[in-house]
Amino acid sequence: MSRSAPTGEPGLRHHIVPWGIGRPGLGRSLDHALQGVSQSPEKSVSDNEIRIKGLGINMEAPSELKSRLESLLRTQQLGVLSTQYKGQPYASLVAFAATEDSKYLLFATTRSTRKYANIASDSRVAMLMDNRSNRAGDFHRAMAVTATGNAEEVGPNDKVNYLQIFLEKHPHLKDFVNAPSCALLRIKIETYYLVNRFQKVFELHIENGPDHSNH
Repeated sequence: MSRSAPTGEPGLRHHIVPWGIGRPGLGRSLDHALQGVSQSPEKSVSDNEIRIKGLGINMEAPSELKSRLESLLRTQQLGVLSTQYKGQPYASLVAFAATEDSKYLLFATTRSTRKYANIASDSRVAMLMDNRSNRAGDFHRAMAVTATGNAEEVGPNDKVNYLQIFLEKHPHLKDFVNAPSCALLRIKIETYYLVNRFQKVFELHIENGPDHSNH
């Protein structure tokens, strides 16, 4: 995947299995964060952690889980973005890109769209990404990831860096995303829900620390 988010040092924490001990900082990939992980009971670690929760099944190796998530975010071009207005969900197909640390997802839309208006009203969103082939084998081999978090338009001080990340994956959208009417948005991820074989479910909870970027 592309470079990491040009923002402050996020902390990552939640249940059961810690990935990485210490302060991940900028530019540290999931692979770096997962070094030295063991499938141990919950324990205290220093300031920042990532924790993985397996729901109702045996845990896969964290490195394998990390690899599957990174591969899907890197190889898939499109995701289904879910926004809402007054409780009514609305789904949109969007081109997305992930930062190297997977803490942010980026997408672009014109400011006249329904999804932009919905986000202005309620920043809570979800995005579904998957690698299905529309064949029967998907029931055994396909993987889907739902990312939940809050979306916001990227500010002018950060736009150059985030735009480069987005266009490295989608160079054909250069004219579209640079149009005055177009907004580049980022989703600050709270949780990834990974599902494969239609029954194996994992949660990756991400708690971002203070944002020290200048907007």
